[in-house]
Amino acid sequence: MGSRKAEGGRGTGEEGRRNAEGGSQESRLPASEFALPTFFEGLYENCNLCPRACGVNRLEGESGFCREKGDLRVSYVGPHFGEEPPLTGTRGSGTVFFTGCSLRCSYCQNFQISRDSVGSSMKIEDLLKRIILMIKEKGVHNINMVTPDHFFPHVFRVSELLRETGSKLPIVYNLSGYQSKAMLEMAEPLVEIYLPDFKYSDRELSSRLSGCGDYPDVALEAVTEMLEQKGFLDSFKDESSLAGKGVLVRHMILPGRIQNSLDVLTTLFLEFGSGLPLSLMSQYAPVRPQKLGDLNRSVKIDEFDRVYRHALELGFERLFVQFPEERSSGPTCRTPFLPDFRRDDPFAPR
Repeated sequence: MGSRKAEGGRGTGEEGRRNAEGGSQESRLPASEFALPTFFEGLYENCNLCPRACGVNRLEGESGFCREKGDLRVSYVGPHFGEEPPLTGTRGSGTVFFTGCSLRCSYCQNFQISRDSVGSSMKIEDLLKRIILMIKEKGVHNINMVTPDHFFPHVFRVSELLRETGSKLPIVYNLSGYQSKAMLEMAEPLVEIYLPDFKYSDRELSSRLSGCGDYPDVALEAVTEMLEQKGFLDSFKDESSLAGKGVLVRHMILPGRIQNSLDVLTTLFLEFGSGLPLSLMSQYAPVRPQKLGDLNRSVKIDEFDRVYRHALELGFERLFVQFPEERSSGPTCRTPFLPDFRRDDPFAPR
């Protein structure tokens, strides 16, 4: 499976501080310190953590659109080298992949965890210890919470406890763009970097492919809130210049949906200007081909080029570009590597 539980442990203060600095991975916080505060626990009772606002009582075993209940479920904890250079650096981004998602994207490359619920229940203290051990052994440059919003109470508490150990690593929220402003406002004190997608400008397309016709409006409000909190990403050079704070917006090109991408870029330019840090991705890969219909192919080189040219024409100054790996050897982009979260290391070569 994608995650392995750590042995339980307790402890406080000084040893905890040594943990984040590379000392013992044992935590000495008392057991009560791992409990969710009443307010945060209550957020699961009438769940409105995401814009779906399902209103279910996850503490009583009900699950909402995300398919998750009140137990924290994690799919993978470990370094990842597939993020943009200021996040990956030389030692990787310290990712924590959570099970479930508030979207239902038909083409999701992480479908094993977003739709198939691959992952394991994990206590707050165990996740904290896994993160501390990752910092100690791997030297990751940040802690990257991937799709954390439907587990926000747990993630916030883990982040608080990590800060109490003395860790000063930036905490990243790696998001779909479909986030509620209320959740983002609560997250502000403990998040340094937001890494949101901006998937759609087309409401019909977002409804059909991700099950949320309001995505363009929700994402615009969410990204606006993120930028008001943190501003533009503060590092935009190369792997030797690491990000410490700010927002980087991502957009993945979908095959045959080029107008959507062009409109997304135009919207971002008009709303936030050419200084907005933007990551343009060509990594789309068909998964479960029999269910994807006209999305059952990679992005064509000429499709990528049209979107890339539009970004340049708009004048985006801080642009990361995931160029197709085979621009000159064929009419379509090469199908990228897909992670397998049923393995201990989903990103290891197969």
